[in-house]
Amino acid sequence: MTSKTRFKKSVLVAAIASVFTSPMLIAEVSANEEQRVIVAFQPGAKAAVAQAVERAGGRQEVDLANDNAFAITVPAQAIRGLERNPNVLYIEEDVKRELFSSEFEPGQPYGIGMVQADQLSAALAGNRKVCVIDSGYDLGHPDLQTSGVDGVFDSGTGNWYTDENGHGTHVTGTIAALANGVGVVGVIPNGQLNIHVVKVFGANGWAYSSNLIAAADQCANYGSNVINMSLGGTFSSTTERNAFQRLNDDGVLSIAAAGNSGNTQLSYPASYPAVVSVAAVDRDGNHASFSQRNSAVEIAAPGVDVMSTVPRGTGSLALFSAGGSTFSGLGMDGSPNGEASGDLVDCGLGTSTCQGAQGNVCLIERGQISFADKVLACQNGGGVGAVIYNNESGPLSGTLGGVTVSIPALGISQADGQAALGSIGSSASVSVGASDWAAFNGTSMASPHVAGVAALVWSYFTECSNDEIRAALNATAEDRGTTGRDNLYGYGIVKAKDAYDYLTANGCAGGDNGGGDDDGDTGGGDDGDTGGGDDGDTSITVSGTTYKVQGRVRTDLTWSGADSSSVTIFRNGSSVATVSNTGSYTDATNIRGGGTLTYKVCEAGTQTCSDEITVSY
Repeated sequence: MTSKTRFKKSVLVAAIASVFTSPMLIAEVSANEEQRVIVAFQPGAKAAVAQAVERAGGRQEVDLANDNAFAITVPAQAIRGLERNPNVLYIEEDVKRELFSSEFEPGQPYGIGMVQADQLSAALAGNRKVCVIDSGYDLGHPDLQTSGVDGVFDSGTGNWYTDENGHGTHVTGTIAALANGVGVVGVIPNGQLNIHVVKVFGANGWAYSSNLIAAADQCANYGSNVINMSLGGTFSSTTERNAFQRLNDDGVLSIAAAGNSGNTQLSYPASYPAVVSVAAVDRDGNHASFSQRNSAVEIAAPGVDVMSTVPRGTGSLALFSAGGSTFSGLGMDGSPNGEASGDLVDCGLGTSTCQGAQGNVCLIERGQISFADKVLACQNGGGVGAVIYNNESGPLSGTLGGVTVSIPALGISQADGQAALGSIGSSASVSVGASDWAAFNGTSMASPHVAGVAALVWSYFTECSNDEIRAALNATAEDRGTTGRDNLYGYGIVKAKDAYDYLTANGCAGGDNGGGDDDGDTGGGDDGDTGGGDDGDTSITVSGTTYKVQGRVRTDLTWSGADSSSVTIFRNGSSVATVSNTGSYTDATNIRGGGTLTYKVCEAGTQTCSDEITVSY
């Protein structure tokens, strides 16, 4: 038996059939089967609805007091009756949220340099707090901080400071692994960042949207500035969408993985307007094939072969040395742990028993036959260890497919294999064993790069709002793919130092106005506009839809035609927000009653604006 633990790739929630006309499709189940749903109710009606749920044979699972809702489990046949309750606003399925990663062990921590985290001191990071909603934290790991990190015991998932899944420890390591001469480093490696851990996933790796809402509220309650969510699911949730908009309005920057289906499908919570959706790129800055590509993708970061921390002893370390050089590799899935040494012999493609392998280490090229057969060709020739090198660029991750072998086996890159060919006949060694580190693939790995960069940059500009930090990251991202924002990379790969320089030069509002915060406003609240929308030639068009949440007006704005990376939203002639140019924004006001509002959208720092529109509420 090997001591290596493998973390399995999560699968997105399957499609669900509709049987009710609710804000969210509700799964079709038998009448007596229990179903988990979110019930939103009229303000002040919680007790009455709770009694109705109890009478219907249901039980409360999660209290969402900030959103006048709770998650319940109830017999499916009772949902119709609850929907007719005058105190109930709507009922929606409590949809699943899962982890967005798969394992790929181990590799090089290239991402820190790619996002420029090594170019910006983390000396001020103690004024920021990042919340990681995930599967826990391996407190006591030699490469993770033990001070400045906290959490809350959860009766469902257990202690926040243990991690039975491994995902949360990996994510947190990307944000804050220590520069201590051990293992890897994170975006903020000096142990000064404040971290709050919310454990919503156990070993199985999934939870409900109501758990995510409650977790996000806990993040905010514990003073978090940034929330990282390396998770998601196929279906949206009205309650969840409103919750993240509320948190955004309260100054929290929420960041989430775009999803790993490799298609154009939207994933949530990443695709809500109030959440930054992060796509994944590889070490060359190219779009990862598994990463979602859709209209919600906002920014990109490293997500392929990302090395980080895992719970102690659950990773796998694979090393190969020859001719005085040492190469990191990937242990073959199914390889036994162990160490071996001997002379290095060239076994070609390993299609037959390797001659001269007796007591030696076999170097084998990928191709023609299975990895297991290649290892057996070495073993049957008396070899003590097998090293298979790729026949294309990049690291080699392979599996023995359940075939039992007795010698350690690992894969290395094509470049390393070709270099090792120059050491044939020299002494060599292989080692495959348990480790406290591993490399994973996924947009789960990309998201914490952005969360760490956001906290790092924000630590220098605490006077800036969450929307302004978000806009600065987008404005300075390294453009990739199609010029400007596109569905693969969003605005591009996040860059810490460039965002810092941008805010230093231009101030929180960005643009080229020397750092002022009023976008050139003269004090009259109209940005130099005459009030008629005639600010010069512009192709910006805007539309808006109003509705009420808990009696307060909200307006969903959509626009097109703006060329800049960020825009300023004006309501009734006054600036209400400067945000990234994503084409959509929700203006959550405190206005009650009825009336009209005027809106326009301007390219930030300019007088290039849309015509004003008027909406009624």
